[in-house]
Amino acid sequence: MQKALELKQLRKTYEGGFEAVKGIDLTVEAGDFFALLGPNGAGKSTTIGLISSLITKTSGEIEVFGHNTDTETEAAKRCIGLVPQEFNFNSFEPALEILIHQAGFYGIHRHEARERAEHCLDMLDLQDKRKTVPMKLSGGMKRRLMIARAMVHAPRLLILDEPTAGVDIEIRRATWDLLQKLNEAGTTIILTTHYLEEAESLCRNVAIIDHGEIVERGQVSDLLSKAMAETFVFDLQQHAVKKLQLSAYKINQYSESRLEVEVPRGQSLNALFAELQTFGVEVLSMRNKTNRLEEFFLRLVARGKQRAAHA
Repeated sequence: MQKALELKQLRKTYEGGFEAVKGIDLTVEAGDFFALLGPNGAGKSTTIGLISSLITKTSGEIEVFGHNTDTETEAAKRCIGLVPQEFNFNSFEPALEILIHQAGFYGIHRHEARERAEHCLDMLDLQDKRKTVPMKLSGGMKRRLMIARAMVHAPRLLILDEPTAGVDIEIRRATWDLLQKLNEAGTTIILTTHYLEEAESLCRNVAIIDHGEIVERGQVSDLLSKAMAETFVFDLQQHAVKKLQLSAYKINQYSESRLEVEVPRGQSLNALFAELQTFGVEVLSMRNKTNRLEEFFLRLVARGKQRAAHA
């Protein structure tokens, strides 16, 4: 299968010796929907900046659909559409003109640029906003315009840096639907995100970065299978038991009306319910505290902090 992106020993060192990216090796296949996860300061945005040539790498190689970013810079850039975190277009320029001018940056003649701009407005359901300036658009419409701008030169790889940061649930879900459609149409997508449910809901493959290094990578389904435990929240019928001890489960939080239990992978919930019954505990409802990918991610980061503390 063709490689959409290949990073070889990618490294970025800032003044003072701080290594934001530490020799990353990473491959993303064409057609994939890929997530790059990590906490604040992990190196996600720096990595995106290096791939898109907004930041100069210290060493290593980057290839985008076979085009080396050092020797075939323009060809590599044409393959990439970038959606940054922040809105950064001219707030007083109509949406259609924003897209036409963006296409012009890639040497596309104005007549063809207009056709492409109209197509992108249709694709992102923005046609009725074609003459509207961004300052009069809602947050969701602005986000769609950002994606339209990134897609106007028909890139094969779409990169989104925190695409739903700070937006409400409705806009987030609409963005998810849109990205799924773009990926199904053949666009390779890479996104960075703090919202781990995005990776679990959208992506097939994931890499987790922490302190500038890839600490885990693989298929989302495989990573979930490695999760050693899940935390469940039980709402209880209030009772008189003041202290509860369970034989095979770790209690993270306990009160007379709430119980948080860490359940090891492979451990039966039926056995847990049976043990609670022996204490006369009646469960009214049960839910996951976090999704499995988030639990796994938090454990990886915790282990990374422990390694750093002992280094």
